[in-house]
Amino acid sequence: MKNQQTAGHLAAIGTVMVWGLTFISTKILLTDFTPIEILFTRFLLGYAALFIIHPQKIQTKDIKKELLFMGAGLCGVTLYFLLENIALTYTMASNVGVIVSIAPMITAIFAHWFLRGEKLRFQFFAGFLLAIGGIFIIGFNGKFNFHLNPIGDILAALAAAVWAAYSVLMKKISAFEYNNIAVTRRVFLYGLIFIIPALFLTDFHPQISQLLQWTNLINILFLGFGASALCFVSWTWVVGVLGAVKASVYIYIVPITTVIASVLILHEPVTPAAIFGVALTLAGLTLSEKKFGKHLNPQDQTDPTEQTTDQAAESTAERLF
Repeated sequence: MKNQQTAGHLAAIGTVMVWGLTFISTKILLTDFTPIEILFTRFLLGYAALFIIHPQKIQTKDIKKELLFMGAGLCGVTLYFLLENIALTYTMASNVGVIVSIAPMITAIFAHWFLRGEKLRFQFFAGFLLAIGGIFIIGFNGKFNFHLNPIGDILAALAAAVWAAYSVLMKKISAFEYNNIAVTRRVFLYGLIFIIPALFLTDFHPQISQLLQWTNLINILFLGFGASALCFVSWTWVVGVLGAVKASVYIYIVPITTVIASVLILHEPVTPAAIFGVALTLAGLTLSEKKFGKHLNPQDQTDPTEQTTDQAAESTAERLF
């Protein structure tokens, strides 16, 4: 169990580091493609890759379980990325980066309500305040020109909320002990289905010739196979092993990775404020991860992932429906 926990923490770090790089790839692709074109293409590639690796389907035979998959696809794929991208058109990217980073706190609240064994202590909230302060400094590079824009900022907050819902739903789904690749593929399928209506409401005309340009091709393949297929599979496993709250705390690493990548790849300057923000964020991450919940008696230590499929389904029905 201890080795699995260690592997879960390492996988979480690796996953969010890759996600931190997606901002660089997306920024490059936005020169030739719209956000919705990037979003649909990356998850279509991710779904295709997962289908090739594991073509077997999940047989749920339970509408309540299927609703969990639909909810995860709607929240983690469709709504999160659409809300984030639309928010960027109304407010500053730094605003969005800071506001979306409240996802761990919202995840903690949702998990406390809907998941057993996800109780919190003071250290989590103290760590959150440290981390969000560091992310604020990173996002604004020490300039502190935070300008409120109601529409954009509310959309960014909603993006954080739907990601929190996605994390809780994936913890629920992990209790069924399905194959992680099959689970992620099912989530991607519903995400793509829910994206389709948005294609008709936006300017969706991706050009194959532009897609096949070397720089664009490398970045879209990275987003599709690495950041989507591989990372969502690993995140599904991480949430099952660590829990929704502990896993979500690693989201704090995303802006740190983005800062480092911006310096190394885009040759953007690094400032003392950014360095201080990174240190503060890491301190918050460490504090948040120190301890969760109260010590339980051995007979009370029931992990949701150890429930039978029927028990998990009943728990889901009682708490969510």
